[in-house]
Amino acid sequence: METKKTHFGFQEIPENEKEDRVGEVFRSVASRYDLMNDVMSGGLHRLWKRYAIQLSGVREGSKVLDVAGGTADIAKLLLDRVGDSGEVWLTDINANMLTVGRDRLLDGGRMTPACQCNAEALPFASNYFDCVTVAFGLRNMTHKEAAIAEMRRVLRPGGKLLILEFSEIAKPLKPLYDLYSFKILPLMGKLIAKDEESYRYLAESIRMHPNQEALAEMMRDAGFRHVDYFNLAGGVVAVHRGAKIE
Repeated sequence: METKKTHFGFQEIPENEKEDRVGEVFRSVASRYDLMNDVMSGGLHRLWKRYAIQLSGVREGSKVLDVAGGTADIAKLLLDRVGDSGEVWLTDINANMLTVGRDRLLDGGRMTPACQCNAEALPFASNYFDCVTVAFGLRNMTHKEAAIAEMRRVLRPGGKLLILEFSEIAKPLKPLYDLYSFKILPLMGKLIAKDEESYRYLAESIRMHPNQEALAEMMRDAGFRHVDYFNLAGGVVAVHRGAKIE
């Protein structure tokens, strides 16, 4: 039987190797992940995340699942919205990232359930959550269609999926963005995170991720309705939103 292939950045590797390869990337960068995000984006990632949450419709009492929640930036914003009567689950496939996020919340006096799990097989009941969020995590998943289908499964009818992810930049900005991505970003990774290769993978993984229209179509194929998206920073990132209608 022919081994199925997938992309790891620009490399083509066996599907069964991707999870471990991505896991190693995030084990390496977990302790400096937030610092690098601030440096890479000039702090803009925090505004992008706040904007995504504003689009979510999450309010007091909502039940929310944060997939690939890593260092808990999104989970913290969600906890501020749902209040004591709501529920936020912080999840990530990578134990190192999840530990950093859980500890950050605890250090800030916040407690919420944390679960290590694969987005392609979520350990939650169907029709449970009012909202599912995934920020800068979808592009690292081996089977994106399966993960999106799982996110839809756990949403209640009327619930929303919010995907915040790097996307396709406007064409006039592409030459400068490529220079930044393939020359400057790996150098920053080397100097700050002590890991040049992981940030080279980051730049490559962005180029291999579906663009705005392709991701919107993927969501529709999974059964989401009222799918729309919002470009930020000239398309450097985009927020996709879709509803589960049954």
